[in-house]
Amino acid sequence: MALQLAAIGLGGLGRIQSDVCTDIDGVELVAGADIAPESRESFETEFGVPTYEDYHELLDEHADELDAVNIVTPHTLHFEQTMDCLDAGLHVHLEKPMVTTTADALELIDHARERNLLLQIGYQRHFHPAYREIKRLLENGRIGDVHMVAAHLAQDWIRNVGGTWRTNPELSGGGQLIDSGSHLLDVVLWATDSQPRSVAALTDNWEQAVDVNSALSVELESDQRRITASIGISGDGDSFEEQLSFWGTEGRLAYEDGELLVVENGTRYVTEFEDPDYAKLTGDKLGAFVEAVQNGDPSPVPGEFGLRVTRLTEAAFLSSETGAVIDAASLPRTGAEPTVADVPEADL
Repeated sequence: MALQLAAIGLGGLGRIQSDVCTDIDGVELVAGADIAPESRESFETEFGVPTYEDYHELLDEHADELDAVNIVTPHTLHFEQTMDCLDAGLHVHLEKPMVTTTADALELIDHARERNLLLQIGYQRHFHPAYREIKRLLENGRIGDVHMVAAHLAQDWIRNVGGTWRTNPELSGGGQLIDSGSHLLDVVLWATDSQPRSVAALTDNWEQAVDVNSALSVELESDQRRITASIGISGDGDSFEEQLSFWGTEGRLAYEDGELLVVENGTRYVTEFEDPDYAKLTGDKLGAFVEAVQNGDPSPVPGEFGLRVTRLTEAAFLSSETGAVIDAASLPRTGAEPTVADVPEADL
């Protein structure tokens, strides 16, 4: 029996993901929702399904026949939309970033768990062969115990998205750090299987309403080990670039432009990777979501990954705003602004 899927968010990215979904065996697109009439009209023409201005109306009309929903909407809308879909008994694939606050991330995870529903976050690097190999090598101890990470991401983000909802903090919840930067934060935390602890950050807006550049100094914790991380994110680069370096007790690993370098005892080993296109990665992540729903398996990218990234992002924004070093493990906030100095150690 085909998995019955609805789409909330029918803009450019939502359309691409819906198109990919129609190519996945065992998926039937049932309906869509978007506030923009031109998006609804073109979606109906392309996919031949009804659309709605208000996603609540979509749920009222189709929840009984649906299995799952794919949400690709402005970031600050994610929490309410996902909660409503879970309440309707639907599995949810939620585009990154998961949400904009740690409290909301925790509530969504609990809500999905209580209802025995799948919640998957759209971090496609989990399905990228190069990043999967990085994860495998670090897990297997190829460079020993990781103690230092340096990561950098830059793209011509502000020129491409300036004037859109992504630069409106009421809809985006932040700028490049919470947008494309979310992918980089996820890779660092996922590859090292770590949680964010001490976070010191600086951001600049370049006369925008949201952050364009960010510099983070972070202490991560993995298996009771501490890892020092330096993360730089720029929304004013010439083109997209991403660099990752990991230092371990027995070597070093670095990745850039499809080249994975491992250095052991002075010997360099290089593996070349062809970068999959976005449609391929999107098909892989959505296909994995569909397979997990159909087989009753756990989500391959569960909400806990979104929670880690949200904690780190929220702590970075707090640090930039207050000038304090923030203990990410103390989030969500309950009262005074948390810092490493005045917040006791918290269980991760």
